[in-house]
Parts: sequence; structure tokens; C-alpha cells
Amino acid sequence: MMIKYPIHKVAKDFKKGSKELPSKEVMDILTQYGHPPKNHMQPLTDQELSIVFEYLTQHNQIDSIESVYADVYHDAKPAAKQAAPAAAKPQQAKAAPAQQHSQSAQSNHAQAHNKGQQQAPAAKQPQQTVTQPTSRIPAKKVVDTRGGGSVNLDKYDERLESFTSEKTQDRGGKQKFQGRNAQRQRGGKQAGSFGNKRRQEEQDRLRRLQLEIAKKAPVKVMIPDEISVGELASRMKKTGAEVVKCLIKNGVMASLSDVIDYDTAAIIAEEMGCKVEKEVVVTIEEKLIDTTEDKEEDLVPRAPVVVVMGHVDHGKTSLLDYIRHANVVSGEAGGITQHIGAYQVNVKGSPVTFLDTPGHEAFTAMRARGAMITDVAILVVAADDGIMPQTVESINHAKAAEIPIIVAINKMDKPTANPDRIMQQLTEYELVPEEWGGDTIICPISAKTGQGIDNLLDMVVLTAEMRELKANPNRAAHGAVIEARLDKGRGPVATLLVQNGTLHQGDVIIAGTAVGRVRAMTDARGKKLAEAGPSVPVEIIGMGEVPGAGDEFHAVADERMARELVEQRKHEQKAAAANPVGKVSLEDLFSQIQAGEMKNLNIIVKADVQGSAEAVKASLEKLSNEEVRVRVIHCAVGAISESDVMLASTSGAIIVGFNVRPDANAKESAARMNVDMRMYRVIYDAINEVETAMKGMLTPKFKEVDLGRAEVRSVFKITGVGMVAGCYVLDGKMQRGAQMRLLRDNIVIYDGAIASLQRFKDSVKEVAAGYECGITFEKFQDIKEGDIIEAFLMEQIQV
Repeated sequence: MMIKYPIHKVAKDFKKGSKELPSKEVMDILTQYGHPPKNHMQPLTDQELSIVFEYLTQHNQIDSIESVYADVYHDAKPAAKQAAPAAAKPQQAKAAPAQQHSQSAQSNHAQAHNKGQQQAPAAKQPQQTVTQPTSRIPAKKVVDTRGGGSVNLDKYDERLESFTSEKTQDRGGKQKFQGRNAQRQRGGKQAGSFGNKRRQEEQDRLRRLQLEIAKKAPVKVMIPDEISVGELASRMKKTGAEVVKCLIKNGVMASLSDVIDYDTAAIIAEEMGCKVEKEVVVTIEEKLIDTTEDKEEDLVPRAPVVVVMGHVDHGKTSLLDYIRHANVVSGEAGGITQHIGAYQVNVKGSPVTFLDTPGHEAFTAMRARGAMITDVAILVVAADDGIMPQTVESINHAKAAEIPIIVAINKMDKPTANPDRIMQQLTEYELVPEEWGGDTIICPISAKTGQGIDNLLDMVVLTAEMRELKANPNRAAHGAVIEARLDKGRGPVATLLVQNGTLHQGDVIIAGTAVGRVRAMTDARGKKLAEAGPSVPVEIIGMGEVPGAGDEFHAVADERMARELVEQRKHEQKAAAANPVGKVSLEDLFSQIQAGEMKNLNIIVKADVQGSAEAVKASLEKLSNEEVRVRVIHCAVGAISESDVMLASTSGAIIVGFNVRPDANAKESAARMNVDMRMYRVIYDAINEVETAMKGMLTPKFKEVDLGRAEVRSVFKITGVGMVAGCYVLDGKMQRGAQMRLLRDNIVIYDGAIASLQRFKDSVKEVAAGYECGITFEKFQDIKEGDIIEAFLMEQIQV
């Protein structure tokens, strides 16, 4: 049962000097540190009592502890000794102060000290000794319920003294008296009320201590990079309303479910009296993979990794074949390298690692990957053929990877060789020969006769030395997967290039979403290896599944944790596929510029003719300003291919198509990689749209919705109607009145609308995939067999 303690009673119990404490002062304390009371009759809660006690204790300090006991401890006068029979009137007997349970511990101690003066010796007959107290503390009437018989009080006093002295020695001078059950009053009203009051005092004292501790030691809050307002309030041991109020006070409008950054949360926490520490979340990847920087003293020189690039049949593999003095061309289909080969050779005692990237269009993605992990690029150009489209792509891939290019003009043994023409063409792509005042090394060679190859290798070694390539072999290996395949007899086989550290047989490695143990390791010649250091290419078996070509691999110590990381990566990939995030698009270009994330805007230009491509490139590059530099990293003629999408993805570029369309594979890849493609028919539209995007004023109002594609199978003329295209619907549907474009070799020939749609002799509204139809166009007659018709609708976007 809770005792009601009103304000006026609290004020009455406290004294300020010789006067009682005014009730108004207690009410002022509560108003300042708690909830304002209604009047002086209001009962106080435990918390409010604690606040009042704490305040009055702190503002009414005593001079010394002796002043408290000045009137309590003094010399006691001798008392008269009287004996009375215990059996006569036991209810009138009075116990000695040392035997009264209701006295304080200090009184007990004083009386125990003066026991000779205050207690009568016990008699043999059943009688009770009555002693009058000499202290100022009044004696209380106590009924002795111990029954008959005498008690030797001296024996108990001796025991009490010995017990007290032991406790004093153990506790370094602090005395603590334990109450004796034999002296506890059973059913006494005064004793019960005193126990409740003492318990209340102990609770108040504990609360004051907790308040003091809370004031001295502020709450320590661990805050991560981002945290919700509700979670922050929980960690600070505050209510959500208090935190939201503090946020609003600081100009941040946020609810409990909103997420705030570390800086905001730290300001709020410090303002609310908490000690802030940054919570560092250690992921599985950080625990497993060692990404610490190498110390300068641990680094040693490593072999350069050289990629050989160029157009198909310009002699890349023949060059490597001569260097390695082995014949690999005859075993390849049509003279085209089937996969990336990695070889290491010695050039005058210095090891050099070569990557042979395929030159065929289908392997463009592999060439892009090869350019991203190498140190030097050798661009092979046939002296009798000149710069070809794939040569231009190779140049742009190497520039995107920011690696130096050495040009090898091959087939110098042919009588039609014209190296000067090649050098002139190279200047158009910002590759100016050293002989002409530039910094591009040009080496005329012949892979057939060996002419100039020694000089080429010397230039490669010299270029590598200028870059001061170093690595630390004394750490866990990491590098890149050059290529991977599934072998019927050996299972998943992967070609790895070790970039740092040393790979040992038996190491557990993780590459992308594949994990396994290196069971066997061989070099390019099939020789078994026990270990492979930096810049060494090896072929390994033992992976659980085929890793992705181009993935990074790491040697790790904990296989169980590696498998856990693989599962996490697979889950992240599924989530990313479901919710793709754009890299660069014109819609969010301005926001990225404002955030300081964009310094270069990379653009790939594809057009129907060379003149248009050059005009678009020149116009776009003129849009560069102080904040953003517009760079056309690739400019070519023809339809937008999967290779263009791959380059745009690796370099974060936007594709601008002028009178061209993407093929089916390119469209699918762009959607998967979230590459922004823009198609235009007027140069000024392209320039204006990019310019307005850079200024933050681009508001797209329409979007194109594809309906379907149809192929022209036959063309016939009808009098009064004109040319009619007999078509087969490949996918989607053809719809009367829809917008359409006519493509010939993926070049836009006509852009207009479908005038009429016929199914046999009937005019229909739409024709689905798998059916034939007749289509006529508005004001256009130049239709040929094999042309592709794309139908689409323009939908308005709500802005």
C-alpha cells in the first residue's frame, strides 16, 4: 500500500533553519524539475519525492558530520538499578535500549559501548532488570515475549562486540550491525511502521544514487552511417516524441520511421546529453577478404600484363605465336582465337605476361574485359588494311581503361604496306606518333618474318618500367578471372591472372558467386605449379561452379564464411535484378552534377554516315563547361551493337544514336545493364536535350512504348493505293494508326505512321505475332524485301 505524502506534509517535515520549509518552495522545485503541481495538497509520487530530496540535499549542505551527532552522543549519567520479579507484571517491564529493535544502529552502538552503566546483571531467579535510559532518545515500551528463564546478556554483548570488531577489520573501519531475529518485535504496530518508513528511505536513497550516476556518466550511443529516428530514440533511452521535437528544433522534419544520416543523428544525440560513437558495421566480406594497403617496403617489382588488341585477321595471334615460338593458329577455327589465352614469356630475362583478346565481333565483351586488367596495350594494325571499325573499338576500350597504347603496324613484309597512311589515320584518334611530336610509340613489324618484334618487346618493357609496376607476393592472392568454362572430365575450369599476393595449391578461393579449393594449378604450357605469384596466369580446377569471366577472385582462410558470402552475393544479385539502379541517364544528370559526382559525361555516338557521326561528336563536345567535360569516348558508323552497350556499361556512358537503331541483343543488354540510349533524327534535338539535362531543365514528357516488329516478305503495287508491304509479324503486334519506323540494316529509312492495315481483303485494327498482313505507309513508297517495321506508341509521362 502506497503512503500518500502531500506537498504541505513534505514542507512541514523539512526545516530551513528554525522555521518550517514553505510549501511554495517545494512547489517551485517541482515546477522547475518536474511537472507543475496543482496545489499544496497534491500527493507526491516516488519520482517527485526523489527530485525534492535531491534538490534540498544539494542546496542545504551541512558543515561537518559531527554537528549531526552533537546532541546525540554525550556522557551518560549512572542510572538506579532496580530488580523486580519477572513473573509479577511482565507487561510493565522495560527492556534496555540495547535490546530494543526500534532504536537506530547508532543508538545501539552507543548503548553497547556503555553497557556497564545501562544494564543490570542477570539474576538466577526469573526476573527482568529495568534500566532507565540516559540518552535524549526516549525509551519505548516493549513487551518481552521470550518466555520464562533468565538470559545472560553479558554473553550476548561479548559476542556482539567480537562480531563488530571482526566486521570493522574486514571492512576497513566501516561498521555494519545486523539486526537479531530474537529481538524483532512480533506484531508490534510501531515496529511495522518503522520498517516501512526505513524501506522507503532506502528506495529514495537508491533513486538519488541512480540520478547522480546518470548525471555523471552520460548514455553512450553507437550510431551507424544511417539510422531511423525510432531506433535512435531507443538507443538514447529517450521517447520518440523528445527526439522528434529536438529534430524539429534543429530544422529537420522527420517522423519515427524516417532514416537520418550519421551527422544529423550525432548532433541530436549530443544535444540530448549523450556520448556519441561511430558504429562500424563489419560485413562478412570485410572479415573474410584482406583489403589492407601494402606497405612500401613490402612491394617488389612485378611483370607487366600486356593485352594484344586489334581488328580480326590483322595478325594478333600470329604475333604472339612468333613471340612464344609455338604454333597455335592452326588449331583454331577460321584463324579466330576461341577464348582469351594468357601466356608468360621472357624478354631478355624480364618476364612479360600477354593476353590475347579475340578479334571477332562476338568476343567484343571479352576484349573489353581484357583491357580493364592490363598495364600496356599493343594495338595491331595491318599495314595494307588500315584502321578498321574493331580497331577503333580497341582504341576506345584501351582509353577507357586508361592504359598506354603501343601501336604495332603488322604485315610490313607485304609490298602494299603503307605505314605512313596508318600513322596519318591514327592521328584522327588522338594517337600521335613520337616521330611527329606525339607520345605514341609506333613499331613497324612483321609477325611472319620477325621484323621489328625485338624492338616492340623492348618498347613494352621500357613502358612497363616507366610505370614502376609493383606487388606484394607475401599475402593472400587476389586477381581476375580471365575466362572460365565447364569441362566434361574436369568440371569447372578457370583461367586466373594473379594480380597481387601468391596463390598456392589447396587455397580456398572465392570468385563472384563461385567458391572452391584449388585442387590443381597449371601454366599456359600445361606444367603443374605449386604456387603462382603476381602477374602469373594459371589455369585451375576445383571450383564449385563456373565463375563469371571478369570476376575478381580472392584467396581466403575460412571456407564456411566464404560460402556464406557467396549466398549473400547471390541474394544481392537477385535483389539488384528486381530493382535495377541506373548508372548515368539524362534524367538524373543534373542531380549528379550538383552532388559533385559527375566530372566527365561520357557519350558514345553511333550514326548512319561518317559525316553525321563527326558532326554530332563535335557539337556535343562543345557543350563542355567548367563543371562537366563532355567526352565522346566512341564514335562510329552503323547500328548500335551489344559491343557499344558493353563499353557504355564499363565506362558509365550514354549512347546517342543518330538515324540508327539498336539490334535485338543490344536492346536486351541495355535493359539488363540499365544503359541509357537516346535516338534522334535531328542533330539539334540531340544537342538541346543534352544541354538542357546539364542545366537541370530536362523534363521528359513522352516515352516510347514498343508494340511489335514485322518483316517485309514481299512488295506489290495496287492502283490508286501505291506500294503495299506484305509483312509477317515477328513479335508483338501491328496496330493501325500507330507510329512506325522502317529499318534497313538497322538504319532508319523512314519514320512516320501506319496508314492502313489489311488482313486478306479486310481492314483490321491490329494483327498479332505469327500472322501475315498488308501495310501501307503515309507518303512513302520506297519499300524493299527484308526491311523491318517497328511499331510503337508515344505515351505522355505525368510530370
